[in-house]
Amino acid sequence: MAKVKWTKDAVSDLRRIAEYIEVDSYKYSIITIKFLFDSTKILEHSPNAGRVVPEFRNETIRELIRGNYRVVYKITNKERIDILTVHHSKRLLSNNPLLEEYY
Repeated sequence: MAKVKWTKDAVSDLRRIAEYIEVDSYKYSIITIKFLFDSTKILEHSPNAGRVVPEFRNETIRELIRGNYRVVYKITNKERIDILTVHHSKRLLSNNPLLEEYY
């Protein structure tokens, strides 16, 4: 079983998403963040559950599509999965500075 680790950058992404949604609905912001956070639990038992990120073509960089968001993660090893970023699907992933080292 792998341990899912949220990077500081990914947690910051969640915080920004919550703040944006909260302007219209505090309740929906909580629901969305919980959904995004909880959706990564599948990776503990199935690290390859997400698809390979097309922009990277690297088997270790994968993503879960959750609603309007791409939860990008790296399979570091059999015991660890790093959540790298949570990215809105309408934006280009190549514009995300958190992922520059993977291009």
